[in-house]
Amino acid sequence: MQTSTFHWISTFLEAQAAELGAATNTQLAYGRDLKDFDCFLARERLDFLSATRAAVENYLIYCDAQGLAKSTRARRLSAIKQLYRFAFEEGLRSDNPAIQISGPGQDKRLPKILSETEVDALLEAARASGRSQSDQTRNTCLMELLYATGMRVSELVSLPIAATRGDPRLLLIMGKGGKERMVPLSPPARTALAEWLVLRDRLDEQARMRRQPPSRFLFPSRGKLGHLTRHRFYLLIKEFAVAAGVDPKKVTPHTLRHAFATHLLANGADLRAIQTMLGHADVATTEIYTHVLEERLSELVLEHHPLAAGPPPGPVGKATGDGH
Repeated sequence: MQTSTFHWISTFLEAQAAELGAATNTQLAYGRDLKDFDCFLARERLDFLSATRAAVENYLIYCDAQGLAKSTRARRLSAIKQLYRFAFEEGLRSDNPAIQISGPGQDKRLPKILSETEVDALLEAARASGRSQSDQTRNTCLMELLYATGMRVSELVSLPIAATRGDPRLLLIMGKGGKERMVPLSPPARTALAEWLVLRDRLDEQARMRRQPPSRFLFPSRGKLGHLTRHRFYLLIKEFAVAAGVDPKKVTPHTLRHAFATHLLANGADLRAIQTMLGHADVATTEIYTHVLEERLSELVLEHHPLAAGPPPGPVGKATGDGH
């Protein structure tokens, strides 16, 4: 396997583990599936970077011809789709060749969503979580910024402190492919950021007194990256879920991004505005949230509408229809 191919797969699996909490067995299965896809592409004198939609479709035909079960073929397509979505978001490719390919009879999975009540509980848990006031202030800032902006977790943890200076109503985010975008901050997020910046400036002053260079990141760490890692934040958000009484299986950094978009849409925000704030290059990617909202509305009607269970039964013995 070529070095570039190995880099694609390893980086993708690392992100799956950090952002979505993919289990080890899931990662191993995805790794095997993507290696198989890579071998097929190599026979066609292609690779992940040059593969087209036709190449992906030909691979699925090849899998079908091998007699693979529908569930196996669906999983392989899922791995390929997620790899290319990741590659598109990371700027490794300017397009997603698998985005419009339908699976073998599989329903499209919609993102998991959190209710506004659940998000409020998570934010409250973050305010009380941490061994010190500094930890609690940082955790509050992390969660408020994530929910207020819909940032990707990689954008959040690596946010430069310089991006937070200036107008407190807006945050400058460096997205995939070096594209910048301005995202408005909610009042709670502005308050949380201001409180954390006071502590951050103290940390920088202490570093200068020790003749150490201050960190350029908003959320610094002593690790080799210099900032809080995606994996560490993933573990933190699970802790907040437990403390908040929210099912930890539902909560990942990415579900907060979904919650940001879905709640905005539910409250009347324009789809194009949400696309801009999420940093989606194509509005088709953002449109998934309209389906999430439609599904949620349908659930609410089925759960709460008085006629959802069908009309009440008529009186016993009463004649109906034409009396026969």
